[in-house]
Amino acid sequence: MNKESMKGKWEQLKGGVQKQWGKLTDDDLDVINGDRKKLIGKIQEIYGITKEEAEEQVKKYKF
Repeated sequence: MNKESMKGKWEQLKGGVQKQWGKLTDDDLDVINGDRKKLIGKIQEIYGITKEEAEEQVKKYKF
């Protein structure tokens, strides 16, 4: 999914994203607001993984 599509559908996607990455809070999701880079950064920060690992997880996730 491209950047613009993700932002446009963020409200619909939030539930699935939170299910996939359960440590993300509602506040985290509000800050991310459909921004792929912010999502990757937040996953990296919260789960203590590398940027590459977070990018791979997001890439594999079916939006």
